[in-house]
Amino acid sequence: MSGLNNDQTWIDISVPVRNGMAQWPGDPPFHMERAFDLEKGDAATVSHMTMCVHTGTHMDAPLHFIRNAPGIDTMPLDATIGPARVIQIKDVKSITRKELEEHSIRYGERILFRTRNSAQSWNSDEFDENFVYIAPDGAHYLAKCGVRTIGVDYLSVGSFRNDGDETHEILLGAGIWVIEGLNLRNVEPGEYELVCLPLKLADAEGAPARAVLRKRAAA
Repeated sequence: MSGLNNDQTWIDISVPVRNGMAQWPGDPPFHMERAFDLEKGDAATVSHMTMCVHTGTHMDAPLHFIRNAPGIDTMPLDATIGPARVIQIKDVKSITRKELEEHSIRYGERILFRTRNSAQSWNSDEFDENFVYIAPDGAHYLAKCGVRTIGVDYLSVGSFRNDGDETHEILLGAGIWVIEGLNLRNVEPGEYELVCLPLKLADAEGAPARAVLRKRAAA
């Protein structure tokens, strides 16, 4: 991608939200249609949409898996605005404590995980059941490290087949803010500035978000 190392270039790491896109099985599908259309003689073009709040690039609040926990509208803005680190994950199955220990993760960091998902899973509108996820031992390690925010490059931090609830409960129970559904295909590992803002949906357990990165200048 041209301009990848230009400090003034923002990289959009969100996925386009559109009809027919991949979604978590069982969730309400995204659908948008014109309610009014200039091409049909209406005074303005106005669209109507229905969707799950966990569509595409989105965020999870603790309320998603923890009873009486904070909702997405309570998220501190600095949880997802500021320095972030993109880490390349080599394991093609899951993000484990063993691999995380190689990266000297620090307290309060914002960490985004680039896996094979970014290059493969978003290539199809069919849901990829075998996406790379955060294993429970990796989630425990991230909680122990005290990270502020984590981001993953497919629709869930937890596995589709097993342990998915456990991973969510560990991360969200530790007060970690979770970004899901990123596409890091055009992002090299390293230090970045992150801006990711979810919609301010009152009392909601999650919300769609737009996320962008900008390469940080070397110290």
